[in-house]
Order: sequence, then C-alpha cells, then structure tokens
Amino acid sequence: MNTFTIIFIIALIISYSVQFWLSKRQAAYVKSHRNAVPEAFKNSVSLEAHQKAADYTIAKGKLGDIDSIIGVIVLLLLTVGGGINAAFELWASFDLSPRIAGIGAIATLFLVMHLIDLPTSIYQTFVIEEKFGFNKSTPKQFIKDQFLQLALSAAIGLPLLALILWIMDSIGSLWWLWTWVVLISFSLLMSWLYPTVIAPLFNKFTPMQEGALKDRIQGLLARCGFNSQGIFIMDGSKRSGHGNAYFTGLGNNKRIVFFDTLVNSLEDEELEAVLAHELGHFKCKHVIKMLIATSLMSLISLAILGWLINEQWFYTGLGVQQPSNAAALLLFTLVSPVFTFFMQPVMAYFQRKFEFEADDFASKNAQASKMISGLVKLYEENASTLTPDPLYSAFHYSHPPAAIRIAHLESKMQSA
Repeated sequence: MNTFTIIFIIALIISYSVQFWLSKRQAAYVKSHRNAVPEAFKNSVSLEAHQKAADYTIAKGKLGDIDSIIGVIVLLLLTVGGGINAAFELWASFDLSPRIAGIGAIATLFLVMHLIDLPTSIYQTFVIEEKFGFNKSTPKQFIKDQFLQLALSAAIGLPLLALILWIMDSIGSLWWLWTWVVLISFSLLMSWLYPTVIAPLFNKFTPMQEGALKDRIQGLLARCGFNSQGIFIMDGSKRSGHGNAYFTGLGNNKRIVFFDTLVNSLEDEELEAVLAHELGHFKCKHVIKMLIATSLMSLISLAILGWLINEQWFYTGLGVQQPSNAAALLLFTLVSPVFTFFMQPVMAYFQRKFEFEADDFASKNAQASKMISGLVKLYEENASTLTPDPLYSAFHYSHPPAAIRIAHLESKMQSA
C-alpha cells in the first residue's frame, strides 16, 4: 500500500456511500408516494399502474444495490487484492510478446467481469422483468444474445485494443493524442455502421408500411427539413414489453426506428409528437454538442493517463507490481469512474436541459397535447415512477421527472 492506495479506497468509500444513500432516498421517497397518484396524473394514470411503477422502481433499485456491492468487491479484488497483477503474471508466463500477453490479460479479466455480472442480468430479465410483465425473452434468446455480444466484443474490441497498445508502445510521449484520434474515429465509424451492420444482428428492422402513419411522419420530416435512409419498425417485443423510439446513424446513414410495442400503444398523432421530440435533438445540435463534450472529456482522460503511465505509485497503489502499458490502460479504465462519480449530476443537468429544448421543438412542430398524452402512456406502460426523489433524479436522470416535464409542455401550450 502507498498514499494512492489510501486515496483510492477513500474515494471508493465516498462515491459508493453517496450512491447507496441516494438509492435509499429514492426507494423511501417512491414508497412514501405509492398510495396516491400525483395530482397532475389523477385523470390519466390509475392507482394500480402508479403502484406497479413504484414497486418496479423499488425492485430494480434493490437489485442495483446488490450489483453495486458486487462491483465494489470485484474492483477491490482486482486492484489492491492483486487480481489484475495475477492475470498479467499468468499471461507473461506463456512466453508471449508483452503486447499479446497484455491483450490476453485484459480480455481474460473482462470475460471474468462479464461472467460475474451474468447472475444479476439473469435475475433482472427472468425475475424482475418477468414479474412485472415486461420480459418477452426466452432462455434460448438470452443465451444467444450473450454469445453474440461476446463475439462482437472480441471481433471489434480486440483489434482496437491491439491498435491502441501498438500506438502506446511505438508513437512516443504523445501516444495519448493519437489514441484519442483513433478512438474518436472509431466511435464515428461505429455510429455510422451500427444501423445497417450491427443492430440487424440482434433485431429485425422492417420498413414502415405505406399508410396514414407513414404519411404523417414523412410530412413532419419534410417540415423539419430532415433526411433519413428510412423509417423502420423494430421487433423489440421479442425481448421486452418496453416501448421506445430513436434515431441512429450518422451522415447519409441515419435511420428512424420505432419499437413495435410503441407503435401498438400510441396513436398516430402521439407517435408524430414523440418523433418531433427526437428530431429536436438533431435540430438543436444536441448530438454534436454531446459528441464534442465526450470527445473533450476523453482527451483530458487520456492526457491524465499519459502522465500516470510513467508513475510507479499508480501501479503499486492499485496492486500491480510490474508496470506496462496494458496494465495502465486497464487500471485507468476500471478506477477512473470512482473519481468522476460527482460529475454525473453535471452531465445529467445538461442532458435534462437538452430534453426541455427538444420538447420545445416538438411543441412547435407537433401537438403538445399529443406529446403529453404520449408521454403519459409511455410512463404508464414502461412502469416509470411519477414520483422520483429529487436528489436522486438530479444525479441519475437524463430526462426531467414526469411531473416537471409535463408541466413544462403545458406551459408551452398556454403560451402558444
């Protein structure tokens, strides 16, 4: 142990203590409001649906607490407990090149962490989601998804890791800048390829049929000056009863995707309003702003790693005896979230601000009343609590709480 070990453990205790405290606040707040539908929703949400959302939120929170406890234990075992050091020593004993041994050690550790996370994922899917009527996945589908995710992670992640380690070994002191360029380029490439190459491996995307809904959506796109490569319905119902809609892709490879569950539950005017909200994110340049923000944060993070990689205390403080580029990369990836936890509310604040702006755009280009009714249906059908704890939501919610968001839309209706 050295001074950095103590700093790391203190930061870990503080960040997770706050996280557990916020989780307990959320559970207590939701439970205390379980028996009464908020005034703003009394005419649109039944008490039964409100209580279901409360119970679902509390159940997910309890599992999240267990998952966090496991995460803390695993992180301590891997770092100060010597797990990472043992993995690198094991691969070094195989008489491989340092780079190949580093790739093998990192891949092994991520596989172990994936397997450790598997029980909670299974419980979430086949116990909690099943209990509340959302799970549509079968054990066969779940296993298929797991193998496909691992195969994709290996096929895409391992070559990228090899390239990054080569840059770290070969470029010199500015390796972190070139790594940043590679990561940003890779991220943009994946965003462009995702709609047509990756997403279809998991779901079926069917072009929206001709009819009144498609005509309405195409009219909205024309009014907003938005071009896409098509409007698709995704078979989300084969895994879950939750509904959603999203844009995906970049440049000339953008797609509009509706979950089939969403299409089946909302009216055409409500779907138009939901889509107008998503269009608002593009028209307000939120995607570009978030890309710039994340790019700057990744650049700063890599610059910090560029300094830490030459500091012996960084390795020994986290249980690694033999410094290497691969070990530094892994340590930084696993440990940095402990020190950046308190940046979450800042990011969440700007994300909620963007949601308000997108709602403003939707209220101008579709019917705000239909946006409200569509949101209420989504809150009810997805069992999203209408009464989150204010402090918890400030830390964790990327969208404004239901009551605040709908009050904002109603104010836009009154001022129109």
